Amino acid sequence: MGQMHIMPYNRIIRRLPVSKDAFLKQLSSRFEVAVVDDATPVEKGIVCVYLGSKWYRVRLPHAESESVLDRLDVGRLTRYILEPMLHVSDPRTDPNIDFVGGIRGTGELQRLVDSGSANMAISMYATSIEELVDVSDAGLLMPPKSTWFEPKLRSGFLVHLFED
Repeated sequence: MGQMHIMPYNRIIRRLPVSKDAFLKQLSSRFEVAVVDDATPVEKGIVCVYLGSKWYRVRLPHAESESVLDRLDVGRLTRYILEPMLHVSDPRTDPNIDFVGGIRGTGELQRLVDSGSANMAISMYATSIEELVDVSDAGLLMPPKSTWFEPKLRSGFLVHLFED
């Protein structure tokens, strides 16, 4: 049987606060942004954004604090893009953000945007096991929807019928 893998938990943004062109201009003025063919980030600190039928590689700034949570890509995404640019302060409850498990792939992200279900998709780099352990060792909890594990562990109820 195969080993367990940590996959990224990607995001979609239902509605942008400004036009797609204006958002891309804001993004480019704050971060290193480049058009790419591959929708999968190649290293920690990189996210790929699908906007206006194109994928863009966005390099996130380094965390300003030493907090293990702030150093995670999901923490940096929240601090530098979700909160200030998209006004998503609580990803757990904000109806403007949704999550797409890594097993569904970047094709699903693209499909959701192209169909009009979302304005933008964000492909994340997978959290490493070392980062997961660092968060645990610090006595903290991972941010919501930051890891997708495969294969999924089987669970359920066992039912045994007794005859009279």
